[in-house]
Amino acid sequence: MSNKDKPWATLKVFSSAKSAKSLPTFYEKETINGVVELEVERGDSIQAVNATVTGRVITGAGMDDVCSFLNITIPVWTKNGNSRSPSPASENNKLCGRHTFPFSIVLPRTVSLTVREPKTFRLPETFLERHTPATVQYDLIITISRGKMRSDSHIKTAFGYVPSSRPDAPSVLRQASYSENLPLMGPDVDPEGWRTHDPVVIRGIMFKTRPVQIECTISFSKPLSYTRGSVIPCMMRLEGSDESALDALSAPSSIAVSLRRQVRYSSKGLSSKQKEQFEDVGIAVWWSTAGSTSHRRCLEGEIRLAKDLKASSDVGHFCISYHIVLNPFDVAGFTHLKPEPLVMDSVSIMTMHAKGPRPLAYSPPAYGPISRQMNDTFSVMRQMTLTTTVIG
Repeated sequence: MSNKDKPWATLKVFSSAKSAKSLPTFYEKETINGVVELEVERGDSIQAVNATVTGRVITGAGMDDVCSFLNITIPVWTKNGNSRSPSPASENNKLCGRHTFPFSIVLPRTVSLTVREPKTFRLPETFLERHTPATVQYDLIITISRGKMRSDSHIKTAFGYVPSSRPDAPSVLRQASYSENLPLMGPDVDPEGWRTHDPVVIRGIMFKTRPVQIECTISFSKPLSYTRGSVIPCMMRLEGSDESALDALSAPSSIAVSLRRQVRYSSKGLSSKQKEQFEDVGIAVWWSTAGSTSHRRCLEGEIRLAKDLKASSDVGHFCISYHIVLNPFDVAGFTHLKPEPLVMDSVSIMTMHAKGPRPLAYSPPAYGPISRQMNDTFSVMRQMTLTTTVIG
């Protein structure tokens, strides 16, 4: 270690990241494969080399603001064990010269935690967003241990993790529509393919003088689990005796249906209050469809999902959940008597497509998903190498 400018320890990690400059990325069921390369000078009393993987929820700068949910350590080399290096150690099994130590760490699918009570959770996806104070961070740490009175050395790199979650297959009729590129069949024809809510009554005043009462029935495609990068099909029926009010409320620009994300987090203290952050991450677009009459308007819609939406997850102190929300209609001159959400349905966002034909998007291409450029994403499957070194 006399040459302080010469790298003497290097960590190489093979992953599915976009490039060598990106964070290493691992998908569920993948193994972390890496190599530790050492250039050891005589007299450096290295006792062991270990590899550790950690997963943490970080909500602030204090000790209680860090919740560890994953901690795995494996030996890479020990002084008293068998070295996997192709280069021999010196006498007394002391490392000297150039050595290469490959290692592999298998990530578990689930972890067992006690948050008020014992429970098993799936590993959450890496989460880091500029405007959200909570993060989910994974790290790979190489620890080079020495004898007493000698300081240890560490090589550390963060990495991305993506779980594998898949929705159940949609109804047989829905799959037929997708495979044959046909329009979707509505709830009347394909009741197994839709979650239809009980009708809600929209009450309000039009132009401050005329009371209006319209009945709204909304349906969302089943199952209520959707793959990011795909779509959420919707159907709506509006009924009433006031034709001008029907026309106003059934205008595509008047209907406000959104996909709302909720991020809930807390520190590890039992008395810690949960904090919540809400954001609309998708907006439904609508168009008229067959079945309309003088007292009825029928519409079809869909919410296009961004490819980089974070998957639904829950790891005790950190949870990402989603809801489809039918908000009050946005009509000029119309005032709702109760300006509050009319319908709210809990849904899940998955990372993989259901088995069978892929969902089709029926809305015009101009209606794309909401861009989420603030997210750090790890999505390209290609083997790259990250190299991290210790100098001096």
